[in-house]
Amino acid sequence: MRSEWMKDVTQIVVKLGTGVLTDSQKQPDLAQMDQLVAQVAMERNAGRDMILVTSGAVGAGMGALGYAKRPTELAELQACAAVGQSRLMAIYERLFAQHHLNVAQVLLSHDDLEHHERHLNARSTLVALLQRGVVPIINENDAVSTTELKFGDNDQLSALVAALVPVDLLVILTTVEGLIEHYGQPEARILRTVEKIDDAVEQLAGGTTSATAVGGMATKLKAAKIAILSGIPMVIAPGRDKSVLAKILAGAEEGTLFVPQDRKLRARQRWIAFYRHPKGMIVVDDGAKEALRAKGKSLLPPGITRCEGDFQAGDIVRICDSNGTEFARGVADLSAEEVRQRLAARSEVVHRDNLVVL
Repeated sequence: MRSEWMKDVTQIVVKLGTGVLTDSQKQPDLAQMDQLVAQVAMERNAGRDMILVTSGAVGAGMGALGYAKRPTELAELQACAAVGQSRLMAIYERLFAQHHLNVAQVLLSHDDLEHHERHLNARSTLVALLQRGVVPIINENDAVSTTELKFGDNDQLSALVAALVPVDLLVILTTVEGLIEHYGQPEARILRTVEKIDDAVEQLAGGTTSATAVGGMATKLKAAKIAILSGIPMVIAPGRDKSVLAKILAGAEEGTLFVPQDRKLRARQRWIAFYRHPKGMIVVDDGAKEALRAKGKSLLPPGITRCEGDFQAGDIVRICDSNGTEFARGVADLSAEEVRQRLAARSEVVHRDNLVVL
């Protein structure tokens, strides 16, 4: 299976976590960065388009500014990011130059990917850079972004970038070997292949205890959901292995492979499902859930049991079942107030063309 997924890979997003980029003093680990850049450069020089999503800006800035642990104040986080990002790019430019490759810094906020025109412009920029053999190095615009620093992570950003292009493979390099079952116990083992992210898989994920990192395995599973719904295989693998990319692309059982679904979301569906912040939630009964999932119907007022939030027509809403589990997302045709008052019982609340089943 691995060999089949890897045989036609020509465009790759590689995400580098803080833990594989910095040392115990939270400073950039130059030897480690050197070997990681060498791996990416080898694949670029072999003809594959490579996009790098890098963490480490806040961590590098922490070391430079003397922080022992990740600060909690937003202004301090942004100061660390501003200092650390320039240090990271200077290192990347020097290391890639040794392999005769040019790099480009691309700083993104969620707003850049949520706004449709800017979304398309970001994609066009990345495509233009790849066509010229440049390695785009992407990070969240931490120095001005508030959402990512409080709630987000670069795992999700890497999946959004992978789906934006879209690429053939997403690789998240981290400090662990992959998704581990029975972690910390004698019978612990790496799950080499995940074909479906169900409740059992979700329970294997934990947070992080790192002083510099944001997420953990839970955020990587969120990234995996975006990738596999977009038809992109994703691999979580150890970033300290000096030949990890070559092994993955050769089809070796390296790390954990998340197998993409056969049903691949189209570009507009991806934009609705992943790139826009939901402004509210609509809970539906079992009959409406069946109509939306199995019969391809639009969402009508009679199937709605309640709605939450203060959304307007044109906003994105989460569509959940009676247990509160989100199973779809779509563009509302009515406001929350209109839905609550059932002012248009025959009108569509979410048209099928603007609804994505997750």
